[in-house]
Amino acid sequence: MNVCIYFQVHQPFRMKKYSVFDIGQSSEYFDDNKNKEIMHKIAKKCYLRTNNLMLQLINKYKNTDKQFKISYSITGTALEQFQKYAPEVLESFQKLAETGNVEFLSETYYHSLSCLYSKHEFKDQIDMHKIKIKELFNQEPKVFRNTELIFNNELANFIQGMGYKAILAEGADHILGWRSPNYVYTARTAPKLKLLLKNYKLSDDIAFRFGQKSWKEYPLTAEKFAHWINSDKGHSMNLFMDYETFGEHQWDDTGIFDFLKHLPDELFKNNHTRFLTVSELAEFDAVDELDIHNFLSWADIERDLSAWKGNNMQDSAMHELYAVEKFVKETHDKTLIEDWRKLTTSDHFYYMCTKYFNDGDVHKYFNPYDTPYESYINFMNILNDIIYRIKRIIESKNIKKEAMHRRIHENPVMLLNE
Repeated sequence: MNVCIYFQVHQPFRMKKYSVFDIGQSSEYFDDNKNKEIMHKIAKKCYLRTNNLMLQLINKYKNTDKQFKISYSITGTALEQFQKYAPEVLESFQKLAETGNVEFLSETYYHSLSCLYSKHEFKDQIDMHKIKIKELFNQEPKVFRNTELIFNNELANFIQGMGYKAILAEGADHILGWRSPNYVYTARTAPKLKLLLKNYKLSDDIAFRFGQKSWKEYPLTAEKFAHWINSDKGHSMNLFMDYETFGEHQWDDTGIFDFLKHLPDELFKNNHTRFLTVSELAEFDAVDELDIHNFLSWADIERDLSAWKGNNMQDSAMHELYAVEKFVKETHDKTLIEDWRKLTTSDHFYYMCTKYFNDGDVHKYFNPYDTPYESYINFMNILNDIIYRIKRIIESKNIKKEAMHRRIHENPVMLLNE
C-alpha cells in the first residue's frame, strides 16, 4: 500500500476586542500581541520540532531505494505570521522544500469561504496564494486544497477550469457508500480533475484519538498502525490532517513524536510500500466517478458547512461581509482591502458556532471569545468600521471630483499643464 501524507498549516489573524465605541475611532483590528504569542507557542511545540523530524526522515532515506515524501498546504495568513513573528519556522519549511521530497499545495490565501459567495474573490485569493508559494518555495502548485476540504461538483468544475490536475476532499461515508477512499476518483462535472480523498478513519486515529486512554486501540504504536495500512487495499492510504496535531493537539507526552519517528521504518518493512506526494498520487487512473451535489467538508461529524453556516449570526455576518466586497475594492485602498480580506478567514465564523459549544469541544480550541455571541458582536463592530472607512473614502473622492470640476471651469488650461 502506498501512503500519501498531507498536512494543513494555518493560523488566522486574531482580532482585538473591538467595541461599538471604537467604530470610526480606530482601524487597528488585529491583536498583534496575541498572534505573536500564539505563533511562538506553536512554533516551539509543533512547527520547529516537527519540521526537524520531517527533515531527518527525508534525509534518512534520501540515498536509498525508498523515499519519505510529504505534502503541505500553508495558508497565506500563516506564511505572513511566520515572516513577521517566527522567521525560523519559515526557514525550516524552506529547508524541507529544498529536499525535493516536499510538495506545496494551492488554496485560498486567507483560508476563506469565498468559494461560497464570490468566485471573483475566490480566484483572486488562489492567485495570491500561488504567487506566495512561488516566491517562498519556488514551486508552482498543481493540486488544490479548498478551505476545510470544502467540495462539491460545481467547485470541481471551477478548479478544473483553473488548470489544476487534482483536488483534495473528505472521504465521507455518505458520499462513497461501498467505495473505498483509498482510490483515485473524478467528479462528474470535472473528468480531467483527479479527486483525492482523505481516509478519515485512520487519519483521525492520529489526529483525534491518539492520546485518548479510553480508546480501545490505545496506545497506538507505529507497528500497529503500519499493520492496519498494509492490510488494506487501494492506490494509496491518504492521511490528511492538521499539522498542529503534532505537539499541540497531541502533546509530546502522548508519544506522538516517537510514533511519527518510527512509522516509516514500520511501513517500509513491506517492500511494496512507498510514500507519494499528492501530485504523484494524481498520476493514477481514476477508478470511478463521484456525483457530489451538496457541499461536504472535513469538519465535525456532519462533514458539511454547519460549522460556519449553522446559525443566523454566521449567515448574517457572512452576508454582510461579502455585500461590501464591491465597494471595498472600488476604493483601491490597499490597507482597507487587506483588512477586509483578513475578515474573510473562516476561523472568525467558526468562533460563532453554537452547536456543541457548551460541551467544551473543538470549537473552543484557540477561540479568543467566551461565547459565540461575543465573537459575532466583535466581528460586526469591525465590519461596521470597514463600512465607515468606505464611506469616508467615497466622500473624499466626491469632494475631490467637485473641486476638480470647479478648477476645470475656472482655468482648464492651467489644470492641463499641471
